[in-house]
Amino acid sequence: MEVEKRKIEIEKKDNEIIYSKAIKAGKRIYYLDVKKSRNEDLYLAITESKKKVVGFDEDAQVTYEKHKIFLYKEDFDKFVEGLEDVVGFIKREQGEAPQREYKEAETVESAVAEESKSKSFFDKFKF
Repeated sequence: MEVEKRKIEIEKKDNEIIYSKAIKAGKRIYYLDVKKSRNEDLYLAITESKKKVVGFDEDAQVTYEKHKIFLYKEDFDKFVEGLEDVVGFIKREQGEAPQREYKEAETVESAVAEESKSKSFFDKFKF
């Protein structure tokens, strides 16, 4: 019993978010979460959350499709370098993206609140 409690405490600590930033982009929200590993190193968890609506009107069901990647500090420089390279390529090939205007209801705070309402208790423990 004591071992089980200890495992749960360790898992909770591993999942603790130290710092977070949410980026609303159309139907997607990108979460940049700084977390702490078991050996106390900080790492970045990037989550893309995309809203999916199935059905219409009263029969509509809203779910969120999520994808995660974990980026560790020893890879930051190479990741940023690669990201800058491909973003630069796209901008050179197609120019700057036009700025999108979002409805006021589509702020990050409202999107995060809306998403958290639809989460079940067990979603907190999924990766």
